[in-house]
Amino acid sequence: MKRENDKSGVGTALFNWYPGHMAKALREIKQKLNMVDIVLEIRDARVPLATGNRELHDSLGQKKRIIVFNKTNLADPDVTKLWVKWFEEKNEPHFFVNCLDKAALRKVIPMARQIVEANRKTSNPDYVETKTKLKLMIVGLPNTGKSTIINQLANRSAAKVADKPGQTQMQQWIELENDVELMDTPGIMPPKIDNEKHALWLSAIHAIPDDIADEQTTAHFLIQHLLCGPTQAFMERFKIESKDISVDDAILKIATLRGCLKPKGLPDLDRVYKIVLAEFRKGELGRVSFGAPPK
Repeated sequence: MKRENDKSGVGTALFNWYPGHMAKALREIKQKLNMVDIVLEIRDARVPLATGNRELHDSLGQKKRIIVFNKTNLADPDVTKLWVKWFEEKNEPHFFVNCLDKAALRKVIPMARQIVEANRKTSNPDYVETKTKLKLMIVGLPNTGKSTIINQLANRSAAKVADKPGQTQMQQWIELENDVELMDTPGIMPPKIDNEKHALWLSAIHAIPDDIADEQTTAHFLIQHLLCGPTQAFMERFKIESKDISVDDAILKIATLRGCLKPKGLPDLDRVYKIVLAEFRKGELGRVSFGAPPK
């Protein structure tokens, strides 16, 4: 993760992970927007704003959208309640959901249809509602759960699911129901992330590949965050007795507990980093959110 100093002397992460297929995908989204009725933008409920994408949002223009905040089962429920209230005040269609809850997720389609029909009536006072095919487009950052959501809505394995970001690299139409089609699109990152904190959040939830983001930096940040956070799951899982402990000492305790030791008892840091990141992403270190709604 590259850093440069700004004029205040504070390090800022100038982070770029924008492969060529993402730039191409963004161009194609702009070209094909007129083929769909509404857009589903998938974000991560643990990082509701940082998993947005201003350039992607601007590309949508006046096209109606629903923001689907996925992975609520991994987010701090108290923080999620604050975000729900904040977005309700914004008066923008949104939906907080755990994509593994199929019954809850399937409410998205009726919501989308209702928004589309209301928009048609507003645009044309003489419009008469008919049973027409609903066409959606799904967009979002990598690894926010788009493929899992598609498979749940389609009730079959229609999209490839992987825990490595950036797997979908082409657009495809998927039939969800007889009268509902969805265009899948690749995960698209912002071309540039200047906010170091946001880059770390995105690295922690694996929107950015570990070989790009640097496992050491991400794991150090995450351990510090968990030591300061409300959840006890991290402490209990790694048998850390007090939060009054340094990140380095916490890493040493994890290495000893899990047998991540090199000759002469030195900790195998790389193995510790992989363990912490993997178990956090599985939800085994507690329900955690990054950041609270702006005031």
